[in-house]
Parts: sequence; structure tokens; C-alpha cells
Amino acid sequence: MSVQDQAAGGQPTAAPMVERPAWSLPGIKMLVTGIVVLLAGIGILIYGVVSKGAVGVTLAVIGVLLILLAHFLFRGLTSVVAGEGRAVQLFGNYRGTVRKTGLQYVNPFAVKRAISVRYRNHETSVAKVNDADGNPIDIAAVVVWQVQDTAKALYAVDDFPQFVAIQTETAVRHIASSYPYTSQDASQLSLRDNADEITRQLSDEIANRVRPAGVTIIESRLTKLSYAAEIAQAMLRQQQANAVVGARSRIVEGAVGMVGLALNRLEQEGVVELDEERKAAMVSNLLVVLCSEQATQQVVNTGSLYQ
Repeated sequence: MSVQDQAAGGQPTAAPMVERPAWSLPGIKMLVTGIVVLLAGIGILIYGVVSKGAVGVTLAVIGVLLILLAHFLFRGLTSVVAGEGRAVQLFGNYRGTVRKTGLQYVNPFAVKRAISVRYRNHETSVAKVNDADGNPIDIAAVVVWQVQDTAKALYAVDDFPQFVAIQTETAVRHIASSYPYTSQDASQLSLRDNADEITRQLSDEIANRVRPAGVTIIESRLTKLSYAAEIAQAMLRQQQANAVVGARSRIVEGAVGMVGLALNRLEQEGVVELDEERKAAMVSNLLVVLCSEQATQQVVNTGSLYQ
């Protein structure tokens, strides 16, 4: 017993089901052959019926046998359209998949199960999940997927479209709970600010979850992402406050730079010499002018610098 045929507990396990080509023949040739055999059988049967004696009985039996042979020839015909495959199952055993399009001939005793290999869309319902910060959010996603291995899709899982749907919703919930909706830390990923990275991780996680069903993920995208209704207004006010704080920080940073530049230029060019007290007063006045949200009123000093 090989290692591949043993489970962790030492018990033998079945080999993993993988797709393989099924035996088939060109269907047109078999159709023409079946028609010829059927017509020949009918003709011989009629001739045997009208004949007498042992020869007539023999011809009738041959005619019946030819008609039965034509029936099995017709029964083995299956039509494979583009974007579909035919999984061939004989006495409960998987015998392969026919991917060649057109009329094909397979074992007449086999069961042919049609399975689509076209691209499919699945959109999850809107789910309410707590993000990494514990805030309830509404999230939904759409995933584009395709059956890559027909054997796994039909025999490894019970209902592969439902399997994909459930695993997609599970992956969406897991990703949503692993990251915050938004983050003030630029080094931390967030659902709103890092959509491309999040969708790539979502695609990878869904692909890993649905791989046992022989399904490949083409693309996934978030179609809805918002705070839940019960905290939407509070989160909006928080975002507005954060935006105001960020804007004011940028204004103060720029104002300090402009004041420093002004003092350095005055000192380098020798326009005026200011003591520390006058410098402090100038800095205070410039910061008020630059950081004020409203327009300031200019006052012209007609006296000396110290009056």
C-alpha cells in the first residue's frame, strides 16, 4: 500500500477523482452506420417474414438482431454543444468526460451527464458582519467562476453551484471580519481604502475554498460596502470629524513652514532685525492670519515697531 493510498490513521482511501478524457468516436459516422444497419435489418426482416421455411426464420432473426444493433448504435450518440461537457458514467463508475463538440458516440450502456463549463456569475446576498474594529457593516460581493474539472464538480461535492455559493459567502464574511472598514494608519489595510488588495485576497480565499469542487475563480468584486444603518450616522460624523482634524493639521503644518520661511528670509536679507519678543509677536500674527477659517482684518501700524 503506497503512502498516497493511506490516510492519516493508516486506513486506505479512495484515489482523488480527477477529470480524464472519455472514449468516444465521431458521431456522424456512427449515425450513418446505424441508419444503414437499421434499413438493412428492416429489409432482411421483411424478406424473412415473406419467406417460408427455416431460411425465412433465420433471415427474420438476423433482421431483428440488426435492428437491435442499430438501436444500440443510436443509443450511444450524444450531442456536445460548445461550453458543455458530457461526463460518462458506466455502472456507477466514472469513465471520463467528452469535451469534443458536435455529435459523438460513446458506450451505449453508459449514462451521459451534461455539465456546463461556461463562465458563471454568483452574487451574494447583503450580509451584516462586524469588521475588525467591531463595527457592523453591510457587505456583498459578486464572483465569476467556471468549472475546470467536471469529475470533481459532479462527484466530489453534492451540489457544486450551492457549494460555490456557500463558500463564497463564508469567504466574504471572513474577509470582512479580518479588516476594519477604514483605518487612520496608512500601513494597515482597510476595506474601503484598499479595495484592490482586499478583492485579490477575497479571490484567493474563495479559490482555495472551492478547489475541491474543481472550480476556478476568474474574478471577484465587492458590490456593496457600507456601515450598517444603526451606526451609519454616527460613523458619518466620526468621518467628518477625522476629515476636519486632518485638514486643520495640514493647514497648521503649512502655516508653520510659511512662518519659518518668512523669518529666515527677513534675517538673511537684512530687511529688519527683530528681537525674540518681536519674533514671537510676528509668529503669533502670521499664524492667526494663515490658520483662521475667516478672513482677517488688516491693521496698519503708523507708529514705531514697538508702539
